[in-house]
Amino acid sequence: MIVKAYKYQGAGNDFVIIDNRKGDVSLTSEQIKLLCDRRFGIGSDGLMYLGKSENYDFSMTYFNSDGNEGTMCGNGGRCLVAFAAHRGLKSYRFEAIDGEHIAKVISYSPVTCFVELGMIDVTSIKEHSPKSFILNTGSPHMVNFVDNLKEYDVIGQGRLWRHHTMFPEGTNVNFVQGNWGRDSAGWSSIFKTGDYLELSVRTFERGVEDETLACGTGITASAVAYHHLLSKNFRNRSYNNEIYPTNIRTKIKAVGGDLEVTFKYMGGERYTNIILKGNASFVFKCDIEI
Repeated sequence: MIVKAYKYQGAGNDFVIIDNRKGDVSLTSEQIKLLCDRRFGIGSDGLMYLGKSENYDFSMTYFNSDGNEGTMCGNGGRCLVAFAAHRGLKSYRFEAIDGEHIAKVISYSPVTCFVELGMIDVTSIKEHSPKSFILNTGSPHMVNFVDNLKEYDVIGQGRLWRHHTMFPEGTNVNFVQGNWGRDSAGWSSIFKTGDYLELSVRTFERGVEDETLACGTGITASAVAYHHLLSKNFRNRSYNNEIYPTNIRTKIKAVGGDLEVTFKYMGGERYTNIILKGNASFVFKCDIEI
C-alpha cells in the first residue's frame, strides 16, 4: 500500500499528516508506530488524519508516536489547520477528540502559516502543591514550577510523574520557569493593562515517552497555571475599578520555538477564550510503501 504523507512542524513539534477525507486509509497501530519512527520511518511525534466531517469543515484524528490514538494535540491542531489551508480549505471549524475547535490562518505562505487555534475552556485546576497544578486543556497535564529549567532533569522527573499512581491513565508533565522578578504592584499592572506574562516550558509527553521540543496543550496548561499561581494573591480584587473578566496574554519559550497563549480569566478556576498562536510549517511530502 502506497500512502501519500506530509510532514509538518510547529515549534519543533513534528507530525506526519495524511489526507483521509475519502476514508480510504486505515493504518494499524504498528504501521503508525513505524511511520513515526525516526530511524525506520518518516520520524515524528505523532500522526494525524485530516478527515471528512458531516457537521464541520473537517475532523482531526491524532495518534501518538507509540501508535495509539491520543487526546488533543495543540501543535498538531495548528499544523493540521496549516495543512488544510495548503489543501485549499478556507474555513477551519473542526472536530477533535475533545470537541469543537475554531481556528484562523492569520498569515499564509506555501510553507508557513501563522495559526490561531481555539482551545477548550478550563474549569478546574487542582493544586497538588504550592507550585504544582493538575488541569486538562484537551489532554491531561501536570504543571510543575521549577528553578533552573535549563539544567532540570525533565526526562527523569517527567517519567516519574507520568507513571505515578495518582494518574491511572498517565499524564503529560510540564516543567515551567516564570518571570518572578516583579513585585505585587508589577503583577497588578499586568492584570490591569494586559501586558504579557512570560515563561519558559519543557514538556515530557505521554505517548511519545520523551521530552518533545514543544507541546501545544502543555504550553496552554502552563500559561493558565502560571496565571492561576500568580493571581492567587490578587483574587477578588479590582484595580482602578476594573473587575473580572480579565484578558491575559502570555509569551512562552519552548525548546523548539516561541508561542503565544491568550485567554480570558473569569475568576476562580475558570478560563475561557483560550487561543494558542504560532507558526506551523510544511517540511516535506513523500509517498511511502507500508
